[in-house]
Amino acid sequence: MCTGKVIDFHVHICKEADWHPWVREYIQEVNPYFYQHFKELMNPDGLERYLKSQNVDYAVILAEDSPLSTGVVPNTYVHDFCDGRKRFIPFASINPTTISDLKKTLDTLVKEKDFRGLKLYPTYQHFYPNQKEIYPLYATAMELGIPVMFHTGSSTYKNAKIKYGDPLHLDEVATDFEELTMIMAHSGRGFWYNRAFFLSRIHTNLYMEISGLPPQNLLHYFPDFEKNAEKILFGSDWPGVKGIRDNIDALSKLPLKEETIHKILYENAEKILKLQNR
Repeated sequence: MCTGKVIDFHVHICKEADWHPWVREYIQEVNPYFYQHFKELMNPDGLERYLKSQNVDYAVILAEDSPLSTGVVPNTYVHDFCDGRKRFIPFASINPTTISDLKKTLDTLVKEKDFRGLKLYPTYQHFYPNQKEIYPLYATAMELGIPVMFHTGSSTYKNAKIKYGDPLHLDEVATDFEELTMIMAHSGRGFWYNRAFFLSRIHTNLYMEISGLPPQNLLHYFPDFEKNAEKILFGSDWPGVKGIRDNIDALSKLPLKEETIHKILYENAEKILKLQNR
C-alpha cells in the first residue's frame, strides 16, 4: 500500500445533466458507488472527504466542452467548485472549433479565474492538435506558464473520432513550442502506446499520463516503463474507475523502484503544477 503523497492528475466532476446519457450509463456501470452517492461526491466538501479517504493529496479537476460527444462541464462550474480549496487544482476547457478568440479566452480564464492548466479533447471536439489556427492557444498557454493536457487514444463514446487522438499530432506542437508543458492523457490508449512512450522520450516538454489504464497492465503496455520514470504522471479518470486508492495500490505493487513510484504518484506532477511555490 502506498504511504507517500499522491496527486491525481485526472478527476472529473459534473452536475447530473452535464454528461450525455451514454456517458452516465457507462460510469454507472463501472462505478455504481458514484451514482449511489452522487449528491455527496459532487459537492466540494464531499469530494474532499472522498479524496482524503483514497489517499489523494491533490486532484486536477477538469472542465469539459465537448457537446457532440460527452457533454459540457462549464469552466464556471469547475471554478466555483474549486474556489478556495487547496486540494483541488482546476483545469479549464476550451473548444477550439467554437471559440474565435482563443488567446483572450484563455488569458481571462487564467488571470481572472485562476485556472492552473488547460484540457483539450481532440477526439471529442474534432480537431487535430497541430492545426495552425490553434497555435495562438499554445502560445498563450506558454506565456502564462500553464500546462496543456490532451486526450489521446481511443474512446467508445458516441460521436468520438479516434483519428484526432493520435499522439503523433503532438510531435509538431512539442517541437514548435519547446517551453510549453504538454501532457498526453491516457498515453495513447489502445492504438498508440509505443508512439506515446517514444514521443515523451524525445521531447523534454511532453509527458505521459496513465489515467484509464489498468495499473497491473502498465509493464505490458510499456516494457521500458521505468526508463521513463521522470515523464509519467498518475491519473485515475475518476469516476470512470471504481476507486482511486485501488489504482494507487496496484501501481505501488509493480516491480518498480520506490523512487520511481514516488515520481509517478507525486513528484513529477508537483513540478508541473508548481506546488513547491504555493
